[in-house]
Amino acid sequence: MKGWPWLTLGLLGVVLGVLWTAQGLDLIGGSVMSGVTIWAVIGPVVAVVGLVLIVLGVRIRARGKRQT
Repeated sequence: MKGWPWLTLGLLGVVLGVLWTAQGLDLIGGSVMSGVTIWAVIGPVVAVVGLVLIVLGVRIRARGKRQT
C-alpha cells in the first residue's frame, strides 16, 4: 500500500501537465488558460514531476514486495 499515493499523485501530475501544456499551446480551447504561454511552460514541468513520482511509487512498491 505504501507506493499507491505516489503513483496516484504522479498520474494526476502527468495528466494535468499534459492538459496544461495543450491549453498553453492553444490545442484545447474554451479556457482562460488557452493560448497563454506560461501554461505551455508549467505543464511539462508538472508532467516531469509526475513521472518522477510514478517511478518513486513503483520503486517503493517493488521494494515492499521483495521484503515480504
